[in-house]
Amino acid sequence: MQHQSGCRGIWLLPLSLFLSSLGVARTGRSLLSCPTACLCASNILSCTKRDLVNVPQSLPRYTAQLDLSHNNLTHLRAQWTSIRLIHLHSLFLSHNNLHFISTEAFSPVPKLRYLDLSSNHLRTLDECLFSELQELEVLLLYNNRIMEVDRSAFDDMVHLQKLYLSQNQIARFPVELVKDRSKLPQLTLLDLSSNKLKLLPTSDLQDLPAWMKNGLYLHNNSLTCDCEIYKLFTHWQYRQLSSVVDFQEDLYCVHSKKTLSVFNMSSTLNCSEFKECAFEAHLGETLTISCDTKQKGMSKEWVTPNNERVLEEAGNSTARMLKDGSLQLRHIRVEDQGLYTCYAVGEVFNETLSVEVKVHNFTQHGPHDTLNTAYTTLVGCILSVVLVLIYLYLTPCRCWCRAGERPASHQGDSLSSSMLSTTPNHDPMAAGAGKDTGFDRRVAFLEPTGPGQGQNGKLKPGNTLPVPEGTKGQRKMSDPESVSSVFSDTPIVV
Repeated sequence: MQHQSGCRGIWLLPLSLFLSSLGVARTGRSLLSCPTACLCASNILSCTKRDLVNVPQSLPRYTAQLDLSHNNLTHLRAQWTSIRLIHLHSLFLSHNNLHFISTEAFSPVPKLRYLDLSSNHLRTLDECLFSELQELEVLLLYNNRIMEVDRSAFDDMVHLQKLYLSQNQIARFPVELVKDRSKLPQLTLLDLSSNKLKLLPTSDLQDLPAWMKNGLYLHNNSLTCDCEIYKLFTHWQYRQLSSVVDFQEDLYCVHSKKTLSVFNMSSTLNCSEFKECAFEAHLGETLTISCDTKQKGMSKEWVTPNNERVLEEAGNSTARMLKDGSLQLRHIRVEDQGLYTCYAVGEVFNETLSVEVKVHNFTQHGPHDTLNTAYTTLVGCILSVVLVLIYLYLTPCRCWCRAGERPASHQGDSLSSSMLSTTPNHDPMAAGAGKDTGFDRRVAFLEPTGPGQGQNGKLKPGNTLPVPEGTKGQRKMSDPESVSSVFSDTPIVV
């Protein structure tokens, strides 16, 4: 009998556990772990529409999804949960009255991947507000009152893919979110529609890859009309980007207090017609062209203008495909110009891109060398002119050209004509006589009425000059070797 009662006790324990679990199944929650204001289903907690002013305490550690939307929460402090929820991946806080979030509020949920803060009363996004959420992929902040976004609010969010900031009061485009690709390297969607944007950094936006521009939504903003805005969105429309094609009727701008469609303002502002630009290169250069697809991570293949498939290993060919799918043309030649085609295959759709390459028939340094040569020639000419002017106007003056001075007359005789100097500066006869004359100057004074003279006191060819006494021989004017000077109206003293 005792053995039977012991066996009966063993069977009663499992029966009581079964009835207890059956009771949990009927009530829909665990009486020990699920908060009273929530409905629990496995690791999902739904605490929505309960007029909560504080987050329920004693949340289960295994919580993976927590819905606190449609309540009256005003603050999200660092102590909003007493334990770390390391399994929580989705947190819903939309449709509350949140206007303050602590910078340490997300420390207890480091593995969060989805965060919904839409339809609240947030005005600013403070410094490093979401830096603790390094695993976050989707962040919803639309329909708030956000006016200021700190430059470091989204630091360290290396896995963030989608950021919704629409229906706020943002007046400055947060260019730091898209310009520095190391800040948010995985970001594929940025919704800034229905804000107060007036100016856009068009050059920075144009340099973005197509897969980023495809998810950059800027409609329903009162943009200021200009030709750069027209070229930007016309190019996006030409590429069939979803951010423009899906909302082209809501893309408008303001000019002279008039609202215009960004695609119809070219006639008003006299903007030039948009044309797809070609890649230009010079002989011998290396040109790299990316296959700018609308979806990230597509497999790519390039085909040359001669319908030849481009391989990763170039061999003797100029073109080769890099590991990231870009086309590289090395030591480019004139015959390499033409239309290159990229075929991209993705999970959702396929895409075909055509890129035109133009090659200039000269090296990049050719025109510069010509310019440098012309510049050098011009400088040389100017320098030559300056030197000539210096020689003409700044050379030392003769003694007699100074003011108040005249050259001394030779033995009181007046000079009435040219004088001729002979080439020998030393008289060999005088040297043989042993007389020191100091110097040997021979000056011929030509009288206008002397014999052998022509008109104006000039000598006739073949006539002899009068020779001073003590000298032997005569020199004829016709002898070219005996004359070393030329006639002049000014005396030349040698």
